[in-house]
Amino acid sequence: MLSRLISERGAPPYLRSDNEPEFVARALLKWMADHKIETALIDPGKSWQNAVGESFNGKLRGECLNANWFLSLDEAQRKCEAWRIDYNEVRPHRAIGNQVPVALHRTAGKSGQLAVR
Repeated sequence: MLSRLISERGAPPYLRSDNEPEFVARALLKWMADHKIETALIDPGKSWQNAVGESFNGKLRGECLNANWFLSLDEAQRKCEAWRIDYNEVRPHRAIGNQVPVALHRTAGKSGQLAVR
């Protein structure tokens, strides 16, 4: 997924994450090095250093993962994808001027900067 995003949008200068095992795994660190992406780890116990990520994780957990009972991997993928589409393409977000993220992305200029209306 990350490789696909990089091919579509280019590589970010860094990935910010906490120190959870999935973010310090050798495979991920090697992949990041191969793509010349730096790590920006937040300090333990200081979730405000990654407020956007923490907010998103809370919404994903509360609205999708904890709200559903998944009977199979296929069902989990379908329900999570439906939530992702709603979150990015249907639901307006107050933090970006009550736009949906996909509409805001379309207004990005060539500089890559997103314009909040």
